[in-house]
Amino acid sequence: MGMPVTSTDDVTESKILLAEYDCLKEEQKTRIGFRDNLLYFTLAAATAVVAVTVQSGQSRLLLFVPAICLILGWTYLVNDEKISAIGCYVRDQLGPRLGELASAHGTVFGWEVYHRNVAGRTMRKRLQTAVDLFTYLVLPMVCTTAFWCSPTVQPLLVTTSLVQTLALAVLGWQFLRRAER
Repeated sequence: MGMPVTSTDDVTESKILLAEYDCLKEEQKTRIGFRDNLLYFTLAAATAVVAVTVQSGQSRLLLFVPAICLILGWTYLVNDEKISAIGCYVRDQLGPRLGELASAHGTVFGWEVYHRNVAGRTMRKRLQTAVDLFTYLVLPMVCTTAFWCSPTVQPLLVTTSLVQTLALAVLGWQFLRRAER
């Protein structure tokens, strides 16, 4: 038959805000899983490229690593930004609005504030930034440097590697910029 129609009396602003919260937290959870898997996938892809390069002796293949890291690193950053934006929205907009409607005497969705003030958070953020920079900047630059040092360097590929290096610098700057938050 279909879903029973509920009266509009059953729909309150609080219920709508709680439904929005549930949807946002589900999106955040999904994005966190995807973001974290990007790190593993990047390392696996880079390892595969290096292995093929070593087996074939074709150093130009190393230039695939910066390309992979640029694409996946940018995707990682975009997801990380959305994850943080959801937390900020819940903390600064949704929680206070729901608290006001419920006449709450404390913070609604307290975890959104509490976990940001836990001891060691700053150190963990710095270590995560170091891991991100190693994966998405240092690793591809090692491959680029190995390419530059190879005996079969071609001018067009050097130009390509220089463009990739510039793009990696921008990506690294974005990681550092995001780490300040």
